[in-house]
Amino acid sequence: MGDIRKIIHVDMDAFFASVEQRDNPDLRGKPVAVGGSSARGVVAAASYEARKFGVKSAMPSVTAKRLCPDLIFTKGRFDAYRQVSGQIREIFRQHTDLIEPLSLDEAYLDVTHDKQNIGSAVKIAKQIRAEIEKQTQLTASAGVSYNKFIAKLASDQNKPNGICVILPEKGAEFVASLPVRRFHGVGPRTAEKMQRLGIKMGQDLLQYDEIWMAQHFGSYGQYLFLAARGIDNRPVQPSRKRKSVGAERTFGEDKSSAADLTAIMHEVGEDVWARMDKAKAIGKTVILKIKYNDFTQITRSLTPGAFIKEKRELFDIGEILLRQIFPVQKPVRLLGLTMSNLSTNDMGSEIEPKNAQPSFDF
Repeated sequence: MGDIRKIIHVDMDAFFASVEQRDNPDLRGKPVAVGGSSARGVVAAASYEARKFGVKSAMPSVTAKRLCPDLIFTKGRFDAYRQVSGQIREIFRQHTDLIEPLSLDEAYLDVTHDKQNIGSAVKIAKQIRAEIEKQTQLTASAGVSYNKFIAKLASDQNKPNGICVILPEKGAEFVASLPVRRFHGVGPRTAEKMQRLGIKMGQDLLQYDEIWMAQHFGSYGQYLFLAARGIDNRPVQPSRKRKSVGAERTFGEDKSSAADLTAIMHEVGEDVWARMDKAKAIGKTVILKIKYNDFTQITRSLTPGAFIKEKRELFDIGEILLRQIFPVQKPVRLLGLTMSNLSTNDMGSEIEPKNAQPSFDF
């Protein structure tokens, strides 16, 4: 049996929007949306002032503007966000090399054996948050616990600019008290299914065994069964295996012709192939995503059996998938292409998880 882990989940507060407000004083204290400035655009991020009106990421800009008439749209500056993210990662590295980034603005840290021998995960989280604010003038929230599942839940508990510590003996109780819609991995469809089954809170999951969970939720059911009991043995993985590489286009005007959509598919395919090349990856599966002008969405996929090693193969498969939707039933507003089932020598390897024992000074 291994020692229990000390895990911190750090999550920047409204990251993209906060960077914009930091760099442009005129935006401070005002409702701001990053991206989505066109009538057909989508919000990439929203400030807390905008969130009060119900504006959130992935929302169509027309909806966001209707909810918040004073909403200010600003173009995303991803080079700036990456630069700040790099600063934050350097702060993490002062304490541990076991860092698992989830995106530019959040990461898991395993500080069980921290570089500075501070010994307390709570003290480390406080130091990290203070240093982030000092260096970047931005705030971060943190969750501190004994596994990744609970640390991530905890980081959202006292947002913005907050910290939440869940000790091992309180883990199961904490999970039981939360709505299941807050669980990482529970999307709208799963939440709707749970609602139909009468599952609203974490404690509602405790009445079901592993077999029932697997029957209703597949492989995610076993994860949920353990998570509902405060158990998550996944390690923090510094090299996370990338699952897919994709790109997409939202059109200025809806498209219906086969020629237009095929040409756009090739443009998107060029982006995908460039990203695959940069990642030194090859893939087995190609996925086509189509979003119609009424926002309904379909996907089509094909796995030819061998790894796709030439760009021409990607385009050929993309055309095969496109032909399945011709003639289009409705005008198309978005086309995306993704490669999955990836393989690369640079993706890292699985780490055997340790078992945890719930007795520990945080």
